[in-house]
Amino acid sequence: MSDATDRGAELIEFIAKSLVSEPEDVNVITTSDGRTLELETDADDRGRVIGRQGRVAKAMRALLAKAPGCRDLRLDIVD
Repeated sequence: MSDATDRGAELIEFIAKSLVSEPEDVNVITTSDGRTLELETDADDRGRVIGRQGRVAKAMRALLAKAPGCRDLRLDIVD
């Protein structure tokens, strides 16, 4: 993994852990291509990281796009 990917994963993990009620269940996985971050949370917390009409997820993606070197990273919230 590159520094940018590591930075992006740390950023998303920090934000997600701040939002959920079970922070120990937050896991950010980088796919094999190194361009996609997959965010896993407890099933009960998934709605918190998505937000109403996806607003929280959109905000996390916007912050990821503005982080240095993370412009090309993609964020997926998975089950």
